[in-house]
Amino acid sequence: MNKERLRETIAKRVAMELKDGDMVNLGIGMPTLVANYVPEDIDVTFQSENGFLGLGLAPTDPESFDPDLVNAGGLPASIRIGGAFFDSTQSFAIIRGGHLDITVLGAMQVDEKGNLANWMIPKKMVAGMGGAMDLVVGAKKVIIAMEHTAKGNPKILKECQLPLTAVNQVDLIVTEMAVIEVTDEGLVLKELGPEATVQEVIDATEAKLLIPEDVPRMKL
Repeated sequence: MNKERLRETIAKRVAMELKDGDMVNLGIGMPTLVANYVPEDIDVTFQSENGFLGLGLAPTDPESFDPDLVNAGGLPASIRIGGAFFDSTQSFAIIRGGHLDITVLGAMQVDEKGNLANWMIPKKMVAGMGGAMDLVVGAKKVIIAMEHTAKGNPKILKECQLPLTAVNQVDLIVTEMAVIEVTDEGLVLKELGPEATVQEVIDATEAKLLIPEDVPRMKL
């Protein structure tokens, strides 16, 4: 699976988790692609921690790009009719006040307890934690959208090795290989990616997986 199809597969599957009326925050990077695949019969409001409610898709016409209208990653964005602009204080009041239904983030590591590490790599320059710590605690549901491995190494671990962003907050992990639900009993393999087998998912995952008798493929 090439990089483009991989990212498309993950974004499409995450979009299926969104429900009509949800308020959703999409993290920097791959999660922003989710907005492109929201079903037409679903009305979702996207919130951006840099001060937008009702964020739209990235403009396709370079001449229509407003340099003052960017998403949390600094990339061109648009605003839907009825959208709102506000300062960071109001934005984080929405996040910390528990008003977000879903947040979708990338991750460097997730473990079998639902712990998340996605903001720091020791001895490397990174942009910082941003609003991730607030988002994963404030949102009602936390979905991780990421590649299953990094340079062949598992990213779904028994225990995170990098500094944690949050403890026991992840609800669902979506990769190109699988959909994995975090439960009190452990990580449950819910669906297989388009090209993955159960054994391949097991081999690419350090954490123990609970595997039902029948594991369906993602419906994309």
